[in-house]
Amino acid sequence: MNPTRRTVLLAGAAAAFLPALPTGTAQAAPKATAALQPYASYWYPDSLPSGSPGPGITWRSLKSWRAATDADLPFNAASVPLAPRFTPTPVNTTARAGQARVQSLVSFGPTSSNPSQGSATADYYALTHWAYIDELVFWGGSSGEGLILAPNAPVVDAAHRHGVPVLGNVFLPPAAYGGQLQWTRDLVRKDASGHYPLAAQLVAVAAAHGFDGWFVNAETGGGNSALGTDMLGFVKELKRLATAAGQRITWYDAMTVNGSVSWQGALNGQNQAFFQAADDMFVDFRWSASSLAASGQKAVQLGRDRYALWAGVDVESGGWNTSVDWDAIVPADRAHIASLGLYRPEWTRGHLPADHTPEDFHAADDRFWTGRSLDPSRPDTADSWRAPALSVADRSTVAALPFATVFNTGHGLRWYEDGQVASDRSWNHLGLQDRLPSRRWVVRTDGQRPAVAFDFADAWRGGSSVLVTGALDRPAELDLYATRLPISPDTVVELTHRTDTGAVRVELAVATAEPDAAGGAPPYTYLPVPAGSGDGWRTSVVRLSGLSGTVHALGVRLTATGGGPVGWRLGGLAVHDGTDTPAAPSGLRVTAASGGDLRLAWEHPAPGTVRHYTLHRVLPDGTRDFLGGTGQRAYFIGGRTPAPGEPAVRIEVRAVGELYTSSAPSTVTHPW
Repeated sequence: MNPTRRTVLLAGAAAAFLPALPTGTAQAAPKATAALQPYASYWYPDSLPSGSPGPGITWRSLKSWRAATDADLPFNAASVPLAPRFTPTPVNTTARAGQARVQSLVSFGPTSSNPSQGSATADYYALTHWAYIDELVFWGGSSGEGLILAPNAPVVDAAHRHGVPVLGNVFLPPAAYGGQLQWTRDLVRKDASGHYPLAAQLVAVAAAHGFDGWFVNAETGGGNSALGTDMLGFVKELKRLATAAGQRITWYDAMTVNGSVSWQGALNGQNQAFFQAADDMFVDFRWSASSLAASGQKAVQLGRDRYALWAGVDVESGGWNTSVDWDAIVPADRAHIASLGLYRPEWTRGHLPADHTPEDFHAADDRFWTGRSLDPSRPDTADSWRAPALSVADRSTVAALPFATVFNTGHGLRWYEDGQVASDRSWNHLGLQDRLPSRRWVVRTDGQRPAVAFDFADAWRGGSSVLVTGALDRPAELDLYATRLPISPDTVVELTHRTDTGAVRVELAVATAEPDAAGGAPPYTYLPVPAGSGDGWRTSVVRLSGLSGTVHALGVRLTATGGGPVGWRLGGLAVHDGTDTPAAPSGLRVTAASGGDLRLAWEHPAPGTVRHYTLHRVLPDGTRDFLGGTGQRAYFIGGRTPAPGEPAVRIEVRAVGELYTSSAPSTVTHPW
């Protein structure tokens, strides 16, 4: 890639890049106490720009950060632990397990003013193809806002639910785009004992916020060998402390061991010391087939895994139209050469017209991750875009009971509860996203293939459901989940579904073994799903009678019983051998208030049993208005106004269990 173009891309990575400001040490004034909206955290290493920050920006020093005094930390701390995951038999013969992995560098929002807990729009990069991702980098940073970003809690919770670790970003930008060498020196400054205080601070930030480590991207030029030595010492200490805390470090191929910035596009003598000090390395886009091959060989010679090298592929401007030498990274006819580093795949949202719908976004995102065929079991090997599903085996975290999903993608045009609209406001909150089907969408039929997609026009709970439409001239089998769920005499599967058009016979497809080989269909047993009576949503219970061992795959088989076309909707799926209801939250209180803006907090005696919390406002006539949901035990409510004759606002918080059972409410009343 042209070096100038390359620098512009990296420097412009944060969505709200600002011009450079002179270096200074004056601390910016704190926000007024009335500014209660919490945002994702960002810092400078130590010294701050001179002057004053722009609107909505707060300048902070990482050196001065303390968890105990961070008022926004309860809103920013992730609640979902990193789930273990397994690799089922690949759904096609082209995907490999145990070879190339995928790192995804994503800017979910601007560096500053990125809400901690979602916002009131459905237009959001609601990533759902976690099954192909091994590491997510929360990309961003700018010279005018801050250089060090902690991922916000919704992103971490969604990623962890699918078994994907999330890294914060340390971005020291090129001097041409505001980078100042003083900030690099601040980061790697040693104390009197010879240690690096900001290495310990970074590890403390990740531990307090609940994410998994850091992506270190040092691109400010002008350094010398002494600075290179300090940076290497810093990375070594950061890695040592991170490993002890269960965190990981990725180094970006920019600064070399002599302290200068020179993107190598390879693993070589200029950067191998940083690679050896870190867990893995993102190889700059300047790589070639020969440099990647040599890099993989060098990694092995160093006693490292060649797949700890992420070969950068810049898709920010072209998405699936990007020209890539795929055989240099993931050849189809021999072992993979390196792993894949996707830079800015949120292009799938960004390239759409302003009036796009959530369905438009998911169609584009499916095309990017699954390929032109839109069915990973039938990969289109002639497509110039080699989608991850063609090369990388998918993974799953569905390995314990109870398991439930309402196919919530983490954004929507409305919020539904039990099939009814509880709020007609658009929203996004990625932390409310369910574990979603990893193979989208695998359909087996001898007839016309029906269309399958997430749909936002109706839902059982949350904001979306799975909609199957088409002629259905022959029975169609739809894979839903690869699982490792134990079967007991009490195990049942519940499906919440609705037929919108035509008449459909539904059978639950259950496989208790893996396919014989990659690309094979699961050896399903088909169990009838009770039809029920009447129109609308219904929940059907299917006992796994006669089956034993472990459920390896779940799906449905649909048969039109009255001719097509057919429209059938799946709103929920649950597998369990008993139900329970979580206890109500305790200690609900208002921690700060300014007019119609409130900060709430609460406790729960057993957080491990809680999927998330929901908040409702109880109006004077007794009706309940859905305010939002979160995995955290703190929530911000903004912009509310009194109803006629309402002296105080009454808010209820409920704990929601894994099976979507809700606790009794905890209530707080606050005067207007």
